[in-house]
Amino acid sequence: MSARTTPAWPLVALFTAGYLAPYLLPTTVGRLNAGLPLSATQSGSLGSALLLSSATAGFVLASRVDRFGPRRLARTGLLLAAAGYGTAALTTTIPLVVAGAIVGGLGSGAATTVAATGIAAQPDPHRTTTQGLLGVSALAGALYLTIPHLGPGHGQPLAAIAVTALLVLSVTRHLPAHTPPHPAHTPTRPARTSRAASPLPHARSGLVLAGAMFFWSLAQNSLWGVSGRIGLSQAGLTEVTVGAVFAAALGAGLLGVVGAGTLGPRLGLALPIGAGTALIAGCIALSAAAADLASFASGEIAWNTLYPVVLSYVIGLAASLDRRGRWAVLVGSASSLGTACGPLTGSLLAARAGYPAMGVILALGLLLITVPMTAVALRGSRGTQREQPVVEIPLEAVPARRTAYDTAGPRQAAAAAAPGPGTI
Repeated sequence: MSARTTPAWPLVALFTAGYLAPYLLPTTVGRLNAGLPLSATQSGSLGSALLLSSATAGFVLASRVDRFGPRRLARTGLLLAAAGYGTAALTTTIPLVVAGAIVGGLGSGAATTVAATGIAAQPDPHRTTTQGLLGVSALAGALYLTIPHLGPGHGQPLAAIAVTALLVLSVTRHLPAHTPPHPAHTPTRPARTSRAASPLPHARSGLVLAGAMFFWSLAQNSLWGVSGRIGLSQAGLTEVTVGAVFAAALGAGLLGVVGAGTLGPRLGLALPIGAGTALIAGCIALSAAAADLASFASGEIAWNTLYPVVLSYVIGLAASLDRRGRWAVLVGSASSLGTACGPLTGSLLAARAGYPAMGVILALGLLLITVPMTAVALRGSRGTQREQPVVEIPLEAVPARRTAYDTAGPRQAAAAAAPGPGTI
């Protein structure tokens, strides 16, 4: 996908639609548990299945956006998301809810893949990523304030994701039908073949970052998937209060994203990623041990302020590893895979060790992976800056006419190359 032909705002809208399901995970899992005959572990498993299907779509489609075309793939993904989540919202039959969630997850993954590929091709991928995070955070915050007033039941958050997919469908006409060839290539068949067959650059850094992002997202969403239950059962809050806390937390996340967008690359990549992840570990431990409104709100708000900031720099780092966006998609899919395993992991840890111990375990895991993530960021700051493509322009050589006794020299060459009277 070419940044020359794709404006940023359709990618931001697509990013918002693709990422909305993970952002609504706490209320989705909580309402599946309360509105359907599912246990806490079963509802967490269903949330994991939804996100796992999204991650699978990302892995499968990472290198196929060029083949299918961004516009067609985005439309297919959004239609699958609307149909899947809509079906799951409108039925109480467990097999249909499961099937709808999985189909919807596939659609979300396809939309996210197109968005990630396009963002990587933008002149400033970090800026576009922060705009996408602003969009999804604002929308999710508004939904957290609205959904508790729409009545009980499992369908409201799923229906919100489906409606968002249908609304974003109209902006896909601004996406290119086919991916234009890279500027460094001429429109000949050998150039296209070379582009399609080019290996992934910075393979070691990309693999380390993808592996670290799996565990990074696993830790984040192990807590995020059970945050609603922590607020309701451990802190003793109502659903309306928990929703208000989540909305405030996502609002604080908006401020964090704005700050990240303002700072841009001034702090480099290593400091925001390394120090930010270490601070997130402390916030997770605080939130998991919350026993009242003050501690619960403090942990959630501080955590959600830092989370999108670090995520924006990680996505920007992944985008810098490959101009074609393949590492951005693969790292994002690894993150989605960790996100998918989060609700089930959090439910199992909470059931066996309790919420406070779960928070300590997740915080220690985050501190461990801070080292490889920071190392990749340091290497990326030094050696993965985007190379500017070199465009070769063939010029036809026109031999200069010389008389038999002319002398060679710059004056004669310039006179021979100058246009004569009447020429254009």
